[in-house]
Amino acid sequence: MADESKEPKPPQVPTGDKPASSTPPVSTPSAKPADASTPAAPPKPPAPASPKPPVVLQTPLDNELVKRFRVKFGAALLDAIEDRKQAILTVDRARLVEVALHLRDEEKFDMLADLTAVDWPKRDKRFDVVLDLYSFPKNERLRLKVHAADAEEVPSVVGVWQAANWQEREVFDMFGIVFSGHPNLKRILLPDEWLGYPLRKDYDILQQDTAWVRENLGIESGQ
Repeated sequence: MADESKEPKPPQVPTGDKPASSTPPVSTPSAKPADASTPAAPPKPPAPASPKPPVVLQTPLDNELVKRFRVKFGAALLDAIEDRKQAILTVDRARLVEVALHLRDEEKFDMLADLTAVDWPKRDKRFDVVLDLYSFPKNERLRLKVHAADAEEVPSVVGVWQAANWQEREVFDMFGIVFSGHPNLKRILLPDEWLGYPLRKDYDILQQDTAWVRENLGIESGQ
């Protein structure tokens, strides 16, 4: 008969298996969150752009037209340049009519599109007289220039291109440039008694306007 007073033995654990540890795993602390009050580092400024090369607008011109001109007129051709695909020839003022006839008859620049002037008051030859020419047969443009001092006359090209008649009168009216040989050189926009030439750089528009209004209308201009 079995002895019931003895304690029962615990079950045997197999020697091949180790019991699971009851120690909880040690957790690795996470990275500390950034302090929201700390300002972010400013972004680095972009690297400065490399400077752009200067734009060259005027370059020497030595095309076939210029070569023919040098043979024909020699030292009377003072300068030949190209500016934004525009050929520009500067010639001796005294030979302007001769050059104009050659351009019309030999080079076929049969149209005077415009005739104007530019004032450079600090220069001895303060005026540039500019002729813009066009060739219908060749579909080409050419700019012709001469220099003139304040008291120097410029030969008229009315005998070459009739369109120069009113254009030279306008330049005379606005700049005071006298075109020798013009058939009727008088003011075209302003009254004959107007003082001064409005497109000269040293012209005082307020003084001249006030004087003319007072003398001719008997009132103050209110400028």
